[in-house]
This record gives sequence, structure tokens and C-alpha cells, in this order.
Amino acid sequence: MARDKAGHHEQIMTAAWQEFLTYGFVDASMRRIAVAAGMSAAGLYKHFPSKEEMFSALVEPAYQGLMALYRQEEKAEREALQAGTISEKWQTGGEARLAMTYIYDHLDAFRLLICKAQGTRYETFLHDLAIEEEKTTMVMMDLLKEQGGEISDVDPKEFHLLVTANVNAVFQAVEHGFSREEALRYASTLDRFFSKGWQELFGY
Repeated sequence: MARDKAGHHEQIMTAAWQEFLTYGFVDASMRRIAVAAGMSAAGLYKHFPSKEEMFSALVEPAYQGLMALYRQEEKAEREALQAGTISEKWQTGGEARLAMTYIYDHLDAFRLLICKAQGTRYETFLHDLAIEEEKTTMVMMDLLKEQGGEISDVDPKEFHLLVTANVNAVFQAVEHGFSREEALRYASTLDRFFSKGWQELFGY
């Protein structure tokens, strides 16, 4: 029985990926997913009580993994700051390429998050990520100032737009259907572009 349930779940997930990638969340049909999975709609709802819970099951692991990667990078920056090597870390860069590698390791999940999530709690994914990045960067700037660093002040509204542009730029590769090779090459360009820009902007 447990084996049958696991088999049904796998069939459902395969059908759900195809349905959501094809139609997006709003136009996806639980009935079509049930048919593709070879079961009744009632049987499908025993596995997933709602369409949004099914969508979440597809994207949440990749979403949480990206946030873990983000927190890991934040920790590395704090450690570099404490060690007095933050300038070297910023010059080395690589954050966009690191993120892009993860994104393309879980490409279908991020295609759903970026292009197909309207109507779900994930539809503000990019905005939420930019806000988180903005808060983290401001904390880092304050810590640098406390250590005596000469950090230029930036208009908060301009800063918000620049951070948003930085975050959105990474995910444009997904939206525009870049291949993995194209995306990683583009990420290296982003690292060079934004690294120099942030250093120039903050005068550090």
C-alpha cells in the first residue's frame, strides 16, 4: 500500500510539473493533473488539498535552498568584514555566478517561481528577495561605518531601485530562456558589472 501511494505521488508530481509549466498557476487544472496521473480528482485531493499546496510542493524546496545559499553568502561577508578582507571579497565577487549555478540546477522550479507564480504567495518572490537584499546590505554598510570605513551615503529610494535591478538582472536569464552556458556567462558579466558599480557608488 505504501509503495502504491509513493507511486501515485510520483505520477502526480510529474503531471503537476507539466501542467504548471505549460499553463501557469492560474490556468492550471487539477482535473487535468488527475487525468495525467491516472487517477480521479477525488483521489488527487487526498494527496494535495489545494492547487496552491501542490504548486508549493514543487517550488518550496528550491526556494528554501536559494535562501540557505543567500544566508551562507551573508555569513561569509560578515566573516570577511570581521577579518578585514571585505574589499578583497567584493573584488573577487562571484555572487551572481553562484546564484545562477543554483538556479540552473533547479531550473524548472525557478521557471515556475519567475514566470508562472501569479495567483500564489510566491508571485512577489523577486520583490521579497530584493527587500531582503536591501536590508542585509544596509546592515553591512552600517557595520563598515562602525569600523571606521568611509562609506558614501546613497539616497534610500535610489538604493532600493538599484538593489531591485541587481536582483532582477539575475533572474532575467530564466525569463529569457537562456541556456545554462549562456546564463553562467551572463552571470560572470553581472558580477563584473555590479561589483564595480557598488564599489564606485559606496566609495569603498
